[in-house]
Amino acid sequence: MFIRALLILAASSLSTHSVNASDVHAASAKISIVFDQPLPNVPGKSMKGVLVEYGPGGSSSAHIHPKSAFIYATVLEGAIKSKVNDGPEKIFKAGENFSELPGDRHGVSANASTTEPAKLLAVFVVDSDEKNLVTDIQP
Repeated sequence: MFIRALLILAASSLSTHSVNASDVHAASAKISIVFDQPLPNVPGKSMKGVLVEYGPGGSSSAHIHPKSAFIYATVLEGAIKSKVNDGPEKIFKAGENFSELPGDRHGVSANASTTEPAKLLAVFVVDSDEKNLVTDIQP
């Protein structure tokens, strides 16, 4: 129920600021922080909502997230191609979701379509002082 409320809040507040290029490294993706709130019952932790928008054929570089980050991602529009660690490459359609555990390697994150845009909302539970949410890695 809480995640659903966060998704509604994030979708309705897209007028927030974009992430600086120094904070997130992405190719062909528009990335915006749409929610950033300390968790009052978990000192030192925050919840951050990150909207990722891919144009047709767009993708992000292979990457990892902070070791403190648990991520729950929901596809809002279109379809997203994803591969985490050594798992299979999967396609998630609008309304479907996946998670990433601390230390996971996100080898593929891309729009599954070459003709339609795609959007996903990634909700991070992460150390509050963490500023770099994505670190590019070699495939």
